[in-house]
Amino acid sequence: MEYHTLVFTPWMSPHRIVPWRKAIDKYLVGSYRILESYDGVSIATPNRSFDMPCVAMIVNNVPAYKKGVKFSRVNVYTRDNYTCQYCRQRFPRKQLNYDHVIPRRQGGQTKWENIVTSCIPCNDKKRDRTPKQAGMRLLREPVRPKSLPLMMPAISMEGGIPEIWEFYLQGQGMMMEAAG
Repeated sequence: MEYHTLVFTPWMSPHRIVPWRKAIDKYLVGSYRILESYDGVSIATPNRSFDMPCVAMIVNNVPAYKKGVKFSRVNVYTRDNYTCQYCRQRFPRKQLNYDHVIPRRQGGQTKWENIVTSCIPCNDKKRDRTPKQAGMRLLREPVRPKSLPLMMPAISMEGGIPEIWEFYLQGQGMMMEAAG
């Protein structure tokens, strides 16, 4: 079984999931405080032993918004709120792709101002055409964001998430996906 640590911000908002080794490293340098450990699982080094960290909290503040947003598929999905810009429905990440508003065959570039989130059926319907040529309308024109809210990634773990995480995630509006 691969162990992971759920990490929270200092104000207890979910921040990320990290491998247990990273959580131990961050704990040792004073960046994380361990809140919960896996029952009966420990790590031994020649000089010390630790309980396996299950839930941790960042000690110092982290910004609420990313600045200087890098272009990436996940950041496009985040900008568009995981919503297809054609049919206006929200989807899990696995059911989305990004679409060139002006297709590459027509000179469109892969950049913030030409990429939108689309579901697979809408992307298939649009094909290598502009929305106008395909008879489709965009929900919003694509723009380069100045910032994006930090979002907790969808949790997808073999065998489900640890039970203790459910306690910490209650009411957090987390996206949880079954592994598969």
